[in-house]
Amino acid sequence: MENKNIYIEARGATGGDEAKIWANDLLRMYLRFANKKNWKVSNVSDDVLRLSGENVFNLLKNESGVHRVQRIPTTERHGRIHTSTATIVVLPEITEKEIKINPADLNWQFFRASTQGGQNVQKVSTAVRLIHKPTGIIVTAHEERFQERNRKNALDLLRSKLWEKEEEEKKTKIAGYRSAIGRGMRSEKIRTYNFPQNRVTDHRVKKSWGNLESIMDGNLEKIVELTSKLNN
Repeated sequence: MENKNIYIEARGATGGDEAKIWANDLLRMYLRFANKKNWKVSNVSDDVLRLSGENVFNLLKNESGVHRVQRIPTTERHGRIHTSTATIVVLPEITEKEIKINPADLNWQFFRASTQGGQNVQKVSTAVRLIHKPTGIIVTAHEERFQERNRKNALDLLRSKLWEKEEEEKKTKIAGYRSAIGRGMRSEKIRTYNFPQNRVTDHRVKKSWGNLESIMDGNLEKIVELTSKLNN
């Protein structure tokens, strides 16, 4: 799986609007890291990136989990430090041979995106919302100009989410089960980003790094090289 393409999904968790801002900041951090690695990056939706490149899966597979931030939000009037969290989910891109989806299980919905894409997106319902009826999983894709491309992106992302669901079900059914690819569970608090102390701490390896602004600018090499070895 060295060159397995991946999806990175960032969702705000605890902390309201600040959590959503933090999720966007994390996604931007991974985007900048991907650019430094010369990986190919594409947006699937507002909170999902698709990354493709050498060793992308092995380096980022253990970024899944809860990322906690401690900082003064831009919306804070009294200078108080807030603690918020966002959930990062890293999913490998799954082929049709690995996960088969029954077309009858799909509910396709189309709408007009109000993001990138110019007038074409505004006038035509190119954005896609895909609902997998048996599981209730919902994915969206709206960054491409054409509906056909967004349909493919949504289906590919759904396949990865179904794979994730199967993996998590295995973990609950089989005692001591360890995923062959070693993903951190999304419920696990894996890292804290403390802005007042200019420090990021990974709780799994019990190690901290300074120069937090540089890390948020995509300089993640030292961290991901160390954490990518977890569960190996």
